[in-house]
Amino acid sequence: MKTNTYINDLEKWRSEFSFSIPIKIRFSETDMFGHVNNVSPFIYFEEARIEFLKSVNLFGDLESTEGIPIVADLQCDFLQQMYFNNNLNLFVKANHVGNTSIDLHYMGLNAKDEITITGRGRLVYVNPKTGKPVSLNKSMKEKLLEK
Repeated sequence: MKTNTYINDLEKWRSEFSFSIPIKIRFSETDMFGHVNNVSPFIYFEEARIEFLKSVNLFGDLESTEGIPIVADLQCDFLQQMYFNNNLNLFVKANHVGNTSIDLHYMGLNAKDEITITGRGRLVYVNPKTGKPVSLNKSMKEKLLEK
């Protein structure tokens, strides 16, 4: 497998995931060559990220919160082609939780349990009125690290 700068030990990295969602690849997510279009994994990442944050109660009533999660950067590494009607199990985990940001990692497994895509991205919590970063409180950090 191709090595990525954000994965040091693949087996250890893979074993640290516990949260996942199922993805069924739709026809509209493929290109004229029949495989998943290069933008589609970013949609899968978004879906998994939102469900992950909801699972730890960090994506609720956005109007009553001091901070909202904003994607600061996002990358995807394509390891195997994926096609229409394939099933994908997309995992997400908090790899690092900082003062105002979270580094999330993603892993997509096909029906044979092979890694098809990996990714990472940083979320920054910002005040929705000022646009300035806000600190994650202790409770938020604990919830993220226990998943």
